[in-house]
Amino acid sequence: MEKNEQKKNEQELLTVTSGDMFQPYDWSVGLFGSRFLAELRDNKKIYGIKCPKCGKVYVPPRKICGSCYVAMDEFVPLSDEGEVYVCTIVHFGFVDPETGKQRPVPYGYAFIKLDGADTCLTHFVNSTDPEKFKVGARVKAVFEEKRKGSIADIKHFDIID
Repeated sequence: MEKNEQKKNEQELLTVTSGDMFQPYDWSVGLFGSRFLAELRDNKKIYGIKCPKCGKVYVPPRKICGSCYVAMDEFVPLSDEGEVYVCTIVHFGFVDPETGKQRPVPYGYAFIKLDGADTCLTHFVNSTDPEKFKVGARVKAVFEEKRKGSIADIKHFDIID
């Protein structure tokens, strides 16, 4: 990533909201979270962060390596494809805090280990077929057409095998 682009991302702090749903608080996702979400929004790219000591790649990015306890600052691009690590098919409805809208049921939800990452990203999977939606299934991110700088800029993951 070029220095000008890096500087731009360092100055932009994104805030996550709950759509029209009222929440009695606001919170910032910080510098690393802002950069992660800005890349989703602006470039449809998923970035992780690499530990300089053990080489472990975290997604979403975090400041300190959970294994070595050293500061991390090397952002690395990750594939938008990966493998289902843990999954479930949810059959009860709830109000999605990202949108403030009722989530239709059933839906798939999974821990996804993206190619190039050592940790998992949790997200929706566009399948409820237990023959296809299972541990080890290959998936690919599908991005929203209009993105706003939130994890919901990844609409869901599709099963690709």
